[in-house]
Amino acid sequence: MFNEILLLSLSLNATPDTPVDTTTYKKVDLGEVVVTDYKQNRRNLTMTAMSRVDSRLLQDQQVVSIKELSAVVPNFFMPDYGSRANTPVYIRGIGAKSKGSAVGFYVDGVPHYESSAFDIDLSDIAAIDVLRGPQGTLYGRNAIAGIINVYTHNPLEYQNTRVKVGYGKYNDVTAQMSNYTKLNPHFGFSVAGSYHHNDGMFYNAYLKDKADDIDEGEGRIGLYWKPTDRWYLRLNSTLSYSDQGGYPYAPYNVERNRLEDINYNRYSLFRRLISSTGFNARYTNDRISFNSQSCFQYIKSHQAIDQDFTIEDKSFVENNYHERMYSQEFTLKSNNDSRYQWITGLFGMTMQVDQFIQNNAFSAGTATPTDNVNPKSSLAFYHQSSYNIWRGLSATAGVRFDYEHSKSDYHREKLNLGTGASSPMLDFHSTANFRQFTPKFTLQYLTTHRFLYYASITRGYKPGGFNESAKEANERSYDPEYSWNYEVGARTVFLNGRLTAEFDIFYIDWRDMQATYTILGQGNLITNAAHANSKGAELAVAYRPLKGLLFNLNYGYTYATYLDYKKSEKQDYTGNRLPMVPSHTLAANGSYTLEPAGCLDRVTISAGMTGLGRIYWADDNVVSQNFYATVNAKVSLTKGIVTWDFWGKNLTDTRYMAYGFKSSKGNYAQKGKPLTFGTSVSVNF
Repeated sequence: MFNEILLLSLSLNATPDTPVDTTTYKKVDLGEVVVTDYKQNRRNLTMTAMSRVDSRLLQDQQVVSIKELSAVVPNFFMPDYGSRANTPVYIRGIGAKSKGSAVGFYVDGVPHYESSAFDIDLSDIAAIDVLRGPQGTLYGRNAIAGIINVYTHNPLEYQNTRVKVGYGKYNDVTAQMSNYTKLNPHFGFSVAGSYHHNDGMFYNAYLKDKADDIDEGEGRIGLYWKPTDRWYLRLNSTLSYSDQGGYPYAPYNVERNRLEDINYNRYSLFRRLISSTGFNARYTNDRISFNSQSCFQYIKSHQAIDQDFTIEDKSFVENNYHERMYSQEFTLKSNNDSRYQWITGLFGMTMQVDQFIQNNAFSAGTATPTDNVNPKSSLAFYHQSSYNIWRGLSATAGVRFDYEHSKSDYHREKLNLGTGASSPMLDFHSTANFRQFTPKFTLQYLTTHRFLYYASITRGYKPGGFNESAKEANERSYDPEYSWNYEVGARTVFLNGRLTAEFDIFYIDWRDMQATYTILGQGNLITNAAHANSKGAELAVAYRPLKGLLFNLNYGYTYATYLDYKKSEKQDYTGNRLPMVPSHTLAANGSYTLEPAGCLDRVTISAGMTGLGRIYWADDNVVSQNFYATVNAKVSLTKGIVTWDFWGKNLTDTRYMAYGFKSSKGNYAQKGKPLTFGTSVSVNF
């Protein structure tokens, strides 16, 4: 875990040939303050619980996807959902299982509102920041649980050309290429591409084939220009495509406490195309800083899933999703050493979603095609002021006003597959408007000994919306949800920066919670589930006893329950634990780098253990996964421009459930990934 106030000491993780991207944050002496991005003031008088994962940790721990940050970041859980069709994210017990994430996701400032766009390739990533707790005051919609900021390298600060190929168990093939070139002090460009193939890890007994094979590729380009010392312009564009088998779900036998074999009759898949482009213009002088972020994202996906997960043709669903999103944000902030710091901004977004869903019951000879057009637009204004009251004591107050307009044109039919005759089932044309003020209050104190203490109160908000699939008219929409987050914490530095520690406790009051449940033949439906809360603590320790040796320990505890949730007369979940929320997250990592090492220029040995649990999979708390741990390790050997890696994951071959759910026909779960290992060779020019 890497916190903004501790970045200087922890930045020692960076290898000499991979300097920290200074466009992401400004690294200064710990006696001063660290700026993490353009939404933080120069003196950073507002504390935020944040974990930073830099490129060194990503490489040492062989982290290739955001999902693998589960437990590495305290109280962070991103289950392996079975495909990239949806990527649930839970921070401190707050999250969303289906559409409409509770966590904001940004790549170089480009927002990703559709959760199927979260699971991205992490090759050549400079750093990842995870901000825990509501961040709606500055970031807006979908930030009720926190924010994930992903940063790529800036060729004006980092120059390198790398070619990498790898091979692992299950015929896992990877190929990556990247180039970061600075043509002159004012202009640079980057080009990166990657390809990944895996035969699949899980076997479908009925089809006698793997259920989860995947082929995917991604390309990135970037242009960086500093026409003057005050102006900075950046254009980034990413195109990615994945074609995967998915949903290796199997029935869970409650009586025998056992997960059965994967056994369904139709191959299921998910194909996804994403194009994301962002243009950033930044102006800075001695008094103010101005930032403009323009974004466009295009998503097209096709999902086909045997939703009954049996050898019968009860329910086979096809889902075509098409999204176009435009957003524009202007941010103006102070840029001086005054005791008063401020930041203000204006945000606008428009999104058009066209979706076609057809549930086929081939054995019955019927289908239910559904068209849903869902345009959205939003406008927001925000302001935050911070004041240094006395020496290290400062206070912050912020507020954001959000307005969102949503529309749904919904048409559902019943189709006879034999005759082609159809009849209408459900039609509605609805609009909804959501308005909300989101305040934030923070008090922090930084001592002369570099100890920091803080307390904060933050309002969280997530707008309502329309369900993508509904059977009855009363299921077509859901209301906004709200939360209040109360938090106190401390950050400390010892032994001249070689030992850092941080600790915080939190309490979240969550009202009108948007709960998700699964119905066979319909899919996931969202409804408001009254009242819940989440409380817990987080601890992170980093220790560098000697040069080249680093230890990290991260622990999170969350206790999240329904305070009031009566789904029906027979289903009362009041007092139950919230599903998809690990009670404990634990990560212990260590790495040792020796340079030179005999005939080699560098040898790095790293190992890590991550543990999660207990996790309940559904509101009834019948099926759960006890606490489990997996062990990973990696050895890197470098000679000149060549590095040879050997890695292994889940070395103990721990068996666990990575994801589970309850539908109207029973309980299902997906096994966790078994023991895997592989090797790769990279050349850095």
